[in-house]
Amino acid sequence: MTDGLGLGDVYGATLDRIKGQGGERAKLGMAALMWISLAERPLKADELCHALSVEIGSPNLNTDNVPSISTLLACCQGLIVVEKEASAVRSIHFTLQEYLRAHPELFGAAHSTMAETCLSYLNSWQVKAFATSPSPDLQETPFLEYCSLYWGVHAKRDLSDCAKQLALELFDDNSNPTPTKILLRAQKIYCHAVDFDKFSLFSGLHYASFFGIIEIVADLAEGKGCNINQMDCGGNTPLVWAAGNGHEGVVKILLGRDDVDPDRPDNVGLTALQGAALSGHEGVVEMLLARDSVNPNKANKDGQTALSGAAENGHEGVVKMLLGRNDVNPDNLDNKGRTPLLWAACNGHEGVVELLLGRNDVKPDNQDNKGQTPLNWAAYNGHEGVVTMLLRRGDVNPDNLDSKGGTSLLLAAYN
Repeated sequence: MTDGLGLGDVYGATLDRIKGQGGERAKLGMAALMWISLAERPLKADELCHALSVEIGSPNLNTDNVPSISTLLACCQGLIVVEKEASAVRSIHFTLQEYLRAHPELFGAAHSTMAETCLSYLNSWQVKAFATSPSPDLQETPFLEYCSLYWGVHAKRDLSDCAKQLALELFDDNSNPTPTKILLRAQKIYCHAVDFDKFSLFSGLHYASFFGIIEIVADLAEGKGCNINQMDCGGNTPLVWAAGNGHEGVVKILLGRDDVDPDRPDNVGLTALQGAALSGHEGVVEMLLARDSVNPNKANKDGQTALSGAAENGHEGVVKMLLGRNDVNPDNLDNKGRTPLLWAACNGHEGVVELLLGRNDVKPDNQDNKGQTPLNWAAYNGHEGVVTMLLRRGDVNPDNLDSKGGTSLLLAAYN
């Protein structure tokens, strides 16, 4: 409380003062608060300043429009601060963040504006010029990374006609790989298999499926000459991207096509089902399992199945779905000799371990290629609950020796 007023009243009064500045100062102040409250991650000072300088639809990034951070601080009337260590700009207090998010009417169609801003940045001639530069200086465009990674997140939440047209412009320009490279390099599961010399294979349908933008996917999928199964520079089809990111609406559209191949693997053998299972997207897994042409026991190049991936990451719902099928091997050995139970035990996922131990066709003492059992791994990583569950079993050897002569006790003591 301040002078008898609640924080909401204080914030409301301050916002009125910001708006009361009028003109460019009011516009800058409110726009800065919009980005700070709704951005997908904290923005650094130079990122925010460049975001506020963008003229939507303009092909030129006019550096004369970039405000100074001191100007922004003044326009925001003390509601924002700059963290010295990270140089990130944030609201003065978490309660302000909550207040702003509780009053979306303050910023109008915020997410469509943010999408339009990001896409205008990506379509600018300054960003396009990177395609012909042998050593582009990305420091001149500090907002580039954010735009590349998150334009579609904002567009999915609120797709305006303007944002849609700007997105199609981005898709049509195959000469500039920079936004695509930034996006794909951030995908830890897939980036090691990407051939960046073939970036042009990452089409507009891949982009829209990656972000889950249903309106654009629907239009592109029905477009003349659309190859619904086109593999991008990592071997991923649009369906693999949509499934791995949990976009049920897009998956439904793509599976509705008669010519879709729902089981086509990427460059490392990962299918749409495996990608969805790895990330725990139960709705997508259910849709894919309903297709007769999807093999739920298919392994990738590491020998891992959808069940292995779900068990490794502790997704109990997906594990339960897969174990409910007669055509899934619950004790599958991957190329390292590891079973779904071993992966779950290694990572301490007690619920998954319990599900797998409830099966009569799961061997709880299987050794991997290094002679280590689920108990060895659980002990090594300090997962007491899993160790207790395994030691209750009469068919688990607590003194198993791995290839280096280590027992579970020794491994636990080692750590």
